[in-house]
Amino acid sequence: MLWQTAQQAGKYWPRAIILVDMNAFFASVEQLDHPEWRGRALAVTNGKQGTCVITSSYEARAFGIKTGMRLDEAKRLCPDLIQVPAHPERYVQVSRAIMEALASLTPDMEIFSIDEAFLDVTRCQSLFGTPEAMGLMARELVFKASGLLCSVGVSGDKTTAKFAAKQRKPNGFTVIPPWQSKERLKHVLVTELCGIKSGIGGFLARHGVLTCGDMEKVPISVLAKRFGNLGRRIWYMCQGADPDPVHTQVASPKSMGHGKVMPPGTRDMHVVETYLMHMCEKLASRLRHHHFHAQHFFAGLRSREFGWLGGVGQTLQPTNDGREIFQLGSFLLAQRWEGESVCQIQVTALDPGSGGLQLDFFTAPDIRRCQINDVVDDINDRFGEFTIGPAPLLFRSATPNVIAPAWKPDGHRQTI
Repeated sequence: MLWQTAQQAGKYWPRAIILVDMNAFFASVEQLDHPEWRGRALAVTNGKQGTCVITSSYEARAFGIKTGMRLDEAKRLCPDLIQVPAHPERYVQVSRAIMEALASLTPDMEIFSIDEAFLDVTRCQSLFGTPEAMGLMARELVFKASGLLCSVGVSGDKTTAKFAAKQRKPNGFTVIPPWQSKERLKHVLVTELCGIKSGIGGFLARHGVLTCGDMEKVPISVLAKRFGNLGRRIWYMCQGADPDPVHTQVASPKSMGHGKVMPPGTRDMHVVETYLMHMCEKLASRLRHHHFHAQHFFAGLRSREFGWLGGVGQTLQPTNDGREIFQLGSFLLAQRWEGESVCQIQVTALDPGSGGLQLDFFTAPDIRRCQINDVVDDINDRFGEFTIGPAPLLFRSATPNVIAPAWKPDGHRQTI
């Protein structure tokens, strides 16, 4: 009883999680670097020729402009909209500074995406005070490191902390003590929680679960039978008791790939081959950078009418050479693509690994090719991507790289 009284007075939480969520991150960085754009409607697109809104400033959102909206539609809603090509390297630079600053608060940090991080501050309470105080500290650290504002949610589990951070954006600060989480979520739609989309939401609706409070009507075994451990986690999430820990380590990759949107209606084989070579070389360089090889690859083209056209194949030996991956990719596309209109390409290594290579008795490694790749990587690392590369890549897409949702500042997920 005494422990509960102290807990409810804010002196100690059995578990304390902070979620830091940057406000319209890419757009905010652009407004930071260009003071003349502050307070104005702004949309970030993938390059000057980009036709889709990656993100927008809050001034633009007031006009109804959303992520994923076509640029022409956005300009109809806001004729004075400023289009800004994305600068991924700059966003990465700012994100790194923010994450390094937050790491000074606690080492127990999970970088959820380039603009979000979970902080487990349970063990820091005796050092820095209450979770609420540490939430305010986190917000101050972000501002000092970047000059940007953020929204902060503080609670006793990851899901409730993320929900809290969304409540008063932008620049919000919401605290939901763990003993209040279940009641606070009671009337919240389950689909408002992170990770519960229409598929899972539809399953829950068929079992009478529309709000988090409805979850008590359903035995945990029903969700476990359908979704396994994820189902068990969802059952607890809806009751303000998400058991998922803050993951401080990035798991080894199960796959590694690169893709790119192509000009709508692409049918030209030479264009397709250039895009394929571009993605194969990017993937190969990334595999080499992390000392990975792979033997099984997917290569495919996406058609709006027929879906993905491509397949899975394997090289003779595990490889990280772009030429070998390109040869396999060309073969796979030739089996399925017959000139249909396509709009996207993807090349993925399905079994990347860093273990020792078991070479075939009759297959000698191409030492000279490996040496060439090492020299090319050194030059490109120093002077920029594709300073040296296959000649056909002089005609590669001019659209800039993009930051994947699973980006991390270190390890195999740092590539953009």
